[in-house]
Formats: sequence, C-alpha cells, structure tokens
Amino acid sequence: MTRLSEKTAIIGVGLIGASLARALREADPSAAIVGYDQSADVGARAVACGAVDSAARTLEEAVRGADLIVLSTPVGAMAAALAEIAATADDGALIIDVGSVKGAVVEAAARLASRAHIVPCHPVAGTEQSGPEAGFAALFRDRWSILTPLARNDDAYLAAVKRAAGLWRALGANVEIMDHQHHDLALAITSHLPHLIAFTLVGAADDLQSVAEAEIVKYSAGGFRDFTRIAASDPVMWRDVFINNKTAVLEVLGRFTEELALLQRAIRWGDAETLEKTFARGRALRRAIVAAGQEKDVANFGRDEKT
Repeated sequence: MTRLSEKTAIIGVGLIGASLARALREADPSAAIVGYDQSADVGARAVACGAVDSAARTLEEAVRGADLIVLSTPVGAMAAALAEIAATADDGALIIDVGSVKGAVVEAAARLASRAHIVPCHPVAGTEQSGPEAGFAALFRDRWSILTPLARNDDAYLAAVKRAAGLWRALGANVEIMDHQHHDLALAITSHLPHLIAFTLVGAADDLQSVAEAEIVKYSAGGFRDFTRIAASDPVMWRDVFINNKTAVLEVLGRFTEELALLQRAIRWGDAETLEKTFARGRALRRAIVAAGQEKDVANFGRDEKT
C-alpha cells in the first residue's frame, strides 16, 4: 500500500475535513491524523466520532511535523490561516485547501514565502450537512477534484502538484487541473448561483404572508423541498463564498437575470414556443449530467417514497 502521509494535519474538521480524514485513513491506515479547529468543542467531537486521532490545541501544534496539511476552513479565513501555516510548516510539506473559490487562495498563496508547497484544490463534493459527525470516507469517490496550481514551474513544485493529484486519486476522485479564474467562473454557474437561488426562493417563501407556514411545509414534496435541501447548507461557508467570488457570481447572476426576464415575458404573452424550447434545454442538460455519471437516473432522486 502506498503511503500518502506520515502525519496529516486537518485544519477545520467539519464535513469536508472529517470526510477527508476518514478517506485518508481508509486509503492509508497507518497515517497519523491530527485535527485542529478554532472551536475546541468541534475538535473534541472530531476525536470522539473517530474522524481524527487527536485534536491539537493550537494550529502550530497541529502543523508541526506534518508532511500533509489540509486547510478546510471557510474561504474567508483561509488567507490568514495560510500565512500562519506557511510560516510554521516543515520544509517540503504539501499544503492543500478544499475551498470552492480558488482566486482568493491562489492570490494569498502567491504572496507567501515558504519552503512548503501550496497546491490549491477543490473537491467538488459535499452535502447539506455540517460538523465532524457528518463526514464519511466515500464523499469524494467518483467525484471531481480540481487543482489550480500557482504559476510556478520549478521541479519541486511540479512534484508537489503531482503528489496532490495522486492523493485525490487515491481517495477515489477524478482530477482536473485548470486556471483559477476559469474554475471560479465555472463554479459560479454550477454551484454558487444555484445556492443563491435556493437561499432566495426559500427566503421569499418565508416572507410570503399569504401562504401559511404549515402549507409551505405540508406541500413541499416537490421542487421546493429540493431547494430547501440546498438552502440548509452552512451559512458561514456560503457567506464567504459569495464575498470571495463576487466578480464571477455577479457575471453569471446578470446572465440568469436576463434569462429570467425572457421567461417572464414569455409567460405574460403566452409564448408557448419560447417556454418549450427553454424547458427542453433544461431536460437535455439533465440527461447529459446523468450520462456523465454525475447523477443516477432513478425516480424521485432515489428517495424512499415515504421521505
């Protein structure tokens, strides 16, 4: 069995950090995994549920002696954490992050002078759950992990990028390497905008005085229920995503607003042709996602009919 790490430090042991810790242990059972979280309670829970071997009292304690460091904090906290980690990490250590906005991380990493190697990453995986207890080893299996390396071509850094790619593959993920700007625009349309729409729709329903709260709950067995699942995601994490990916989100939000106005006009004037063409595009995209293996073609999204 290939060794992935002698000692791994997981900085931030929520859903993603705990899942990565479990996946690492499954792939390399002999690795020592230490967790650190600003909340001592979260760190203690990560140990109690078996996600990590131990919880460090300080970030420096967690990082010391680690050859693999995983930064799994909200995006807004990453720049400060990266600076502290880079100043403390051992020479040659691999530092990766798991944030869904890469521009801010790449820019912060490029400003740092460190003998450790920072390779920004984004595993495109997750659930609406949060906390260390929600982590599970299979989270990254058959999902994509996107690497957005720094603009460095020295042999040591290229070897670190290769190691990062190999790490994700060992956890069952597919790997793609791309420019951080392209990543942030792609994720703005595939992930960030859908979350923004979900938060907005659920908020609008909550504000609608003409519909009783009991009716919203009782009749949410259709599309609205799936929006509430997305809207149940960690609010701190998503606050930071929208602040740090502002440019890309505003661009795709502008395009979405134009499409929405087009549908609004079509509905108002009874333009059946425009409505049908728009809906057919959506159906075709859904089929493409299923064909690519990113979703299963099962009724009710695989739910038990009673849930």
